[in-house]
Amino acid sequence: MINFKFNIKNTQLGVLWGYLSKRRRRQFWLLLILMIVASITEIISVGAVLPFLGVLTAPNQVYQHQLMQPINNVLNITSPEQLLLPLTVAFIMAALLAGTIRLTLLYVMTRLSFATGADLSINIYRRTLYQEYAVHVSRNSSEVINGIITKTNTIINGIINPTLNLISSTIIVTAILGALFAIDISVALTASLGFGTLYLLVVRYTKRQLHENSQTIADQSTQMVKSLQEGLGGIRDVLIDRSQQFYCNLYRDADLPLRRASGNNQFISSSPRYAMEAVGMAIIAAIAYTMSLRSDGLAAAIPILGALALGAQRLLPALQQVYGSYTTIKGSYSSFQDVLSLLKQPLPEYAQQATDNELFKPISFKNEIGLNDISFRYAADSMENTPWVLKNINLTLSKGTRTGFIGVTGSGKSTLLDIIMGLLSSTSGKLTIDGKAITNKNRRAWQAHIAHVPQNIYLSDSTIEENIAFGISKEKINHEQVVKAAKQAQIAELIEVWEDGYKTFVGERGVRLSGGQRQRIGIARALYKQANVLIFDEATSALDNETEEAVMKAIEGLERELTILIIAHRLTTLKGCDQIVQLDKNNIIHIGNYLEIINNS
Repeated sequence: MINFKFNIKNTQLGVLWGYLSKRRRRQFWLLLILMIVASITEIISVGAVLPFLGVLTAPNQVYQHQLMQPINNVLNITSPEQLLLPLTVAFIMAALLAGTIRLTLLYVMTRLSFATGADLSINIYRRTLYQEYAVHVSRNSSEVINGIITKTNTIINGIINPTLNLISSTIIVTAILGALFAIDISVALTASLGFGTLYLLVVRYTKRQLHENSQTIADQSTQMVKSLQEGLGGIRDVLIDRSQQFYCNLYRDADLPLRRASGNNQFISSSPRYAMEAVGMAIIAAIAYTMSLRSDGLAAAIPILGALALGAQRLLPALQQVYGSYTTIKGSYSSFQDVLSLLKQPLPEYAQQATDNELFKPISFKNEIGLNDISFRYAADSMENTPWVLKNINLTLSKGTRTGFIGVTGSGKSTLLDIIMGLLSSTSGKLTIDGKAITNKNRRAWQAHIAHVPQNIYLSDSTIEENIAFGISKEKINHEQVVKAAKQAQIAELIEVWEDGYKTFVGERGVRLSGGQRQRIGIARALYKQANVLIFDEATSALDNETEEAVMKAIEGLERELTILIIAHRLTTLKGCDQIVQLDKNNIIHIGNYLEIINNS
């Protein structure tokens, strides 16, 4: 076991092996033992045909053979005719045993490969969710979703299953060839050279095509997911703009090459079988003719030919499985690489900690949030000329105050709040809470204070209650706390007149609710968290004036000890704020109340 691990550790399969749990690794070692047992039963079944056919064609020779004497004595056999029944039973038992073991092996291999696929998929999803916000912003979600779902399934069907089949079939092929060599060296050598040469030629001429098809499958599967997400995600605009055909074309342009490449791989994988069957029959016929010319004649050759025929019947499918597994692995290589890159995503320290760990307990927040000479730009490590999103920001936000942020698009408002929320780390400067700097070690402790209400509230296709207590399992939802949050968000009266109340389903992405209702559920969700810092990122910008006024009334009616930060598109939205921070050209240009900002404009 140690040597095997050492040999594969630097290979792609070795990397995958490193992500398996100890339990799965033990199961794979037990599976290897089962493969060896299966190969032994194949040897027994092939070997058992010799005495069986021998007793049918030359019973005296079998009866007098030295290996049969102990059996004759144990079974009290005194004539050749008495051997027929026990050898028939032995042959049948050997065949049934081999079949049973092979069926068991298939069952275990299938269960284990799919269980491993589930482990990998969960691991990838976990690692993805724990990535920094900047990572999520920088990549396309279609690639990630495709990696978690489609490409992980490819790992099951294209890597794990074929690898297990490859190992199993190789062991069985080796065992059968060993049995044939023990029966007749010249026969086994002829068969090995004939089949081996043909498969090597096929591998040589299909290797490049398999690689190209692999890349096509990996690339186009991502494009398929992307076209589906974009078309269905923007269905309202698609219907209004009558752009259905555009998205159908996008899907077709990805689907057709993918299926063509998959079909080519399947043909390459399956096609040698028919050539092998023809070659196998030709080899057996040639050997039969050659052996009939021997001095002992065809009768003596029948047992050997029978063993060869049975061996070929077992050998050819195993050889085809070896080759088919090889082509499947090669055809899935690019997807395998993509999955490994997702598995290599680092996990932060807090991901390994229990939720009651000190990392998750809120840090002390009694006085103020400090932004000290904060500057930020994306990709600062790789591009020195990347423009600054924020430059030299200094700001103090006292606990319990309402602070509004306003500025033109691109002035850095949302980025500034992302830094305050600990989603982004500043390029320079520091964020402090009561004078204590926020670092990677205490960031989660600071985020325990924060609840966020974005412009577009994400609502799952579940009940009102589940959406307010978002991210909490049904059995752990505190209904009283849900009702309290809904009342604070001024939506409780509306919910309670609905027939199903808090059990009302909102539809996919909250399609059954109005914009104002979705926003107030978003506020209720933030309040359910019982955070003491609420951040509204243009939460009312998409609403009409009347609905915006109702939502702002709900915000203004919240408890005064809450610290509230609001990004708004319109200055009038921020009338009730204690102070308003105006940004322009990546810096603060003015801080004051509503009237002061108007007078300064």
